[in-house]
Amino acid sequence: MRETSIAQCPVPDEQQPLNEYEQLKESCFFGWATRDRQDYATKIALIWGCSCALCFPIAAASFAPSKHLGECVLCTAGGGNLFLSLALLRLYLGWRYVRDRLWSPTIFYEESGWYDGQAWTKTPELLARDRLVVNYQLRPILTRLSRSLGAIALSCIVGATLWAFL
Repeated sequence: MRETSIAQCPVPDEQQPLNEYEQLKESCFFGWATRDRQDYATKIALIWGCSCALCFPIAAASFAPSKHLGECVLCTAGGGNLFLSLALLRLYLGWRYVRDRLWSPTIFYEESGWYDGQAWTKTPELLARDRLVVNYQLRPILTRLSRSLGAIALSCIVGATLWAFL
């Protein structure tokens, strides 16, 4: 790729989609989605476990564990799923935003504030580079997050089915 196409880009460095991708990848929270499978699962399990620990007192106050253990467990797990799904949704939306900016042939940016927005059309070289990043870096991240959200939805369906039999 030629350096002239990057040098001609009027978009400020912090608003260039590839730099936004790098910042997201290096951030503490959003970086979880880029880790290996075991580390990602550990972080997800940690969020779910902490959420369940917070939800258990509420579930135990609603359904006494000595009399209604199944309902208490299902309520605790449901609360854990709620907090976990919110965290995963935030991850997904952040990565999706960067994916959309990388994929788009036009970059919208602000020069000095919200009132002076501009648009710049990417050069073919920059567009090809950004789309390669989307296809080989971001698509696996978004697939992982959508599968995780799907697993949570499935566990909620199973929990609702079990609730009907209690």
